[in-house]
Amino acid sequence: MNIAIVCYPTFGGSGVLATELGKALAEKGHQVHFITYQQPVRLSGFHANLFYHEVRVPTYPLFDFPPYETALASAMVDVVINHEIEILHVHYAIPHAAAAYMAKQILAKKGISLPVITTLHGTDITLIGKDKTYSPVVTFSMEESDALTAVSENLKEETYKNFDIAKPIQVIYNFVDIANFNKKPVDAFKKMVAPNGEKIIMHASNFRKLKRVRDVVEIFIRITKEMPAKLLLIGDGPERPELESYTRSLPLCNDIKFLGKQEQIEDILPIADLFLLPSEYESFGLSALEAMAAEVPVISTNAGGLPEININGFSGFMSNVGDVENMSKNAIAILSDPLTHQQFKNNAFIQAKRFGINTIVPQYEALYERVMERTKV
Repeated sequence: MNIAIVCYPTFGGSGVLATELGKALAEKGHQVHFITYQQPVRLSGFHANLFYHEVRVPTYPLFDFPPYETALASAMVDVVINHEIEILHVHYAIPHAAAAYMAKQILAKKGISLPVITTLHGTDITLIGKDKTYSPVVTFSMEESDALTAVSENLKEETYKNFDIAKPIQVIYNFVDIANFNKKPVDAFKKMVAPNGEKIIMHASNFRKLKRVRDVVEIFIRITKEMPAKLLLIGDGPERPELESYTRSLPLCNDIKFLGKQEQIEDILPIADLFLLPSEYESFGLSALEAMAAEVPVISTNAGGLPEININGFSGFMSNVGDVENMSKNAIAILSDPLTHQQFKNNAFIQAKRFGINTIVPQYEALYERVMERTKV
């Protein structure tokens, strides 16, 4: 198949999933064309079946805000015509689904039928999409898509709750390529971070308010009262400056490291002893799944789609949002006993394999085939 994928090229879950999906499809022999405003961060190296098309948005004095959606639709049309694209898969409804609808109508005028699949990822539905500024367009473009998918049952339910749509939504979970994790010796790296055998606690996110990264630090403080530990914070975002300022005031500030954005997180996660994700909401929780793939137990909230991946008492523990005391207690329980810790590590890996690339990617391929067959002129 010739497939075009539209996504955000950033470190967020939607961009990561879209990029990894494209790479997996290319490995299986499909031609995959990425259409976005810069090269996706996970799209590195050369592959004969992978192509990147940059969306260029000219700036004019007339525009306070450059019309990205219009430029994106035009780029879609160009790529479809010149590369014989058979199906367009857009990730994150805003503005990709609306731009895809516009491109589809332009192509129809030229006698070209373009099936469009929209994958919903989270805040495009639960936060931004609900805003009355965007809701009518998001609702319309979802209904006009030839197929809709969501990354969790929770997100599917949230979509039906917040939008007046009748179109069926297929749940296809996010996935992880297990082979990318635990492929390098980690002992030397771990010794550099924790030279005296301290426990390594890790968190990765885009540092937005709903990630509750301050809770990560509060949990870490409580862990250090029971055992020596180091905290690695991966990512960047609006909450980081204030959090850095706060951690500098702490006696254990030297045990907390901000690593910023990391493209090769699969090389870092395996040194962790525990992963913390105390988010207010997660439509899925891809970072938690990646931690499990690295055999790292997860302490998370029970919000959104997290109960669908983190099994309480098996791959880690879940608590109510904001319950720092309970999360700390569970973290200490896992870390205090080597046998318990090893069992949770084993279980986390078992759970991650349920979302393996070889299980999930064929579901997308089957969906592409069904939609293409159904929409044939």
